[in-house]
Amino acid sequence: MKIIKLSAENIKRLRAVEITPDGNIVTVTGKNAAGKTSVLDAIWLALGGGAASRETVRPIRDGEDHASVTLDLGDLTVVRTWTGDKTALTVKSADGAKYPSPQAVLDALVGRLSFDPLEFTRLSTRDQVSALLDLVNLDVDLDALARQRQTAYDDRTEIGRQGKALGEIGKPLPAPAEEVSASVLIAQIRDAQSLAASQAAERDAAEVAKAQVDSLRSDLAKWEAVLTERVTKVKGHQAAPDVAALETDLLAVEETNRAVRHNAEIAKAAARKADLLSKYATLTGKITTLDKTKADALAAATFPVPGLGFDDDGVTFEGIPFSQASSAEQIRVSLAMAMSLNPKLRVIRILDGSLLDAENLALIADMATQQDYQVWIERVGDASSVGVVIEDGAVI
Repeated sequence: MKIIKLSAENIKRLRAVEITPDGNIVTVTGKNAAGKTSVLDAIWLALGGGAASRETVRPIRDGEDHASVTLDLGDLTVVRTWTGDKTALTVKSADGAKYPSPQAVLDALVGRLSFDPLEFTRLSTRDQVSALLDLVNLDVDLDALARQRQTAYDDRTEIGRQGKALGEIGKPLPAPAEEVSASVLIAQIRDAQSLAASQAAERDAAEVAKAQVDSLRSDLAKWEAVLTERVTKVKGHQAAPDVAALETDLLAVEETNRAVRHNAEIAKAAARKADLLSKYATLTGKITTLDKTKADALAAATFPVPGLGFDDDGVTFEGIPFSQASSAEQIRVSLAMAMSLNPKLRVIRILDGSLLDAENLALIADMATQQDYQVWIERVGDASSVGVVIEDGAVI
């Protein structure tokens, strides 16, 4: 379905125009501010409903109180009128019957007539991705996935930084499992000293007794008994601990405890690093899962043109950045997108077509002919231009 006839009155800069297009390319030309864009906007205003109204808040020509657009589409006739801030829409079939829900009829007919293939080629990388996403139905929220991925990436980066700050974990030193108590050794030393002093006193007593035996032979029997008693006690003595060895152990306590503390710090650092490595691996897995979810969604998506897609850097075509494609290839892909989005009403608008050179105009004309589409192109020109020439809001 194409436009057989366009009539518009008081739309934006237009006063009154009636255009019966011929062929696949409809060139609307004229000087700046003559009303060329208003002709193409009239098509969108007639068909687009709320979306078109939001883009054009003042459809009525300045100084006028009403406006209208009539499109003869062959099987359908569309009439939209504006009076003040109110609008009315009528859609009739070829036999004159009116549709009770006219905008629903148009919504089913019109794809993305507002999609301008030339404008798409001039968008920034980010805006091209947004425009393409608007045209593709995905079963995932890519923005939500991107936010989740960024959070996981930031968390993983911080954990990696902490793990790197730990550095190399040192080797443990020879040491017991727990720190040694110096007070225990000191008590042992004091006990050993006390026992040694007691034993020395007893030895001295034995010596005194022996001396008394030697000097007091007369009291021999008495002192022999005393001597026997003292000697018996001496023979029953246990070996006293080595005080010097205990003192050496005391000196070694701090070195031992230092080793124990060192080993405890190593164990703590090793546990911390193992925990960080575990968290890092978990976040890496999460990022991988998010990336796979996105990749699976994009793989399952149906893009308007085969070979079209996007990655983290922007829109791609056949695996290369769209921006690196040639001018002709960009226009060819963009025009193919516009065509795939309007399969029923085979009408496409190209605003600011003055930027197209002869080669690209020929490319568009060939594609329009091959695919049987009607392409309306706005170009700056004068009265001698080829096409529908607009001057002061009217066709001359």
